[in-house]
Amino acid sequence: MKKIEAIIREERLEPVRKALELAGFAGLTVTEVSGRGKQKGVPLQWRVGEYRVEFLPKLKLEMICHDDDCQVAVDAIVKAARTGRIGDGKIFIMPVEQVVRIRTGETGSEAV
Repeated sequence: MKKIEAIIREERLEPVRKALELAGFAGLTVTEVSGRGKQKGVPLQWRVGEYRVEFLPKLKLEMICHDDDCQVAVDAIVKAARTGRIGDGKIFIMPVEQVVRIRTGETGSEAV
């Protein structure tokens, strides 16, 4: 099993959610986060001059999938989240050792 963490623009949540749903992935956790990458924030003009917003609001999506389905999920996220501009985000993929469904006690792939 794999855990996919994707950092995306806030406005791309609905297209990504729909793309994952169409690809057969229903389970998804969304967290509001802030951060910065190569763009190093955004310069803004204010009455007294220019200032820089260092950390931009983003969303972190987390999901667990079977190894065989990982690339399908990643492709769906990339296609739906990409705008072609700096700040589109990143995807991290990690191995998952074990999953336990709390309600039933199911483990492994049955719990996904």
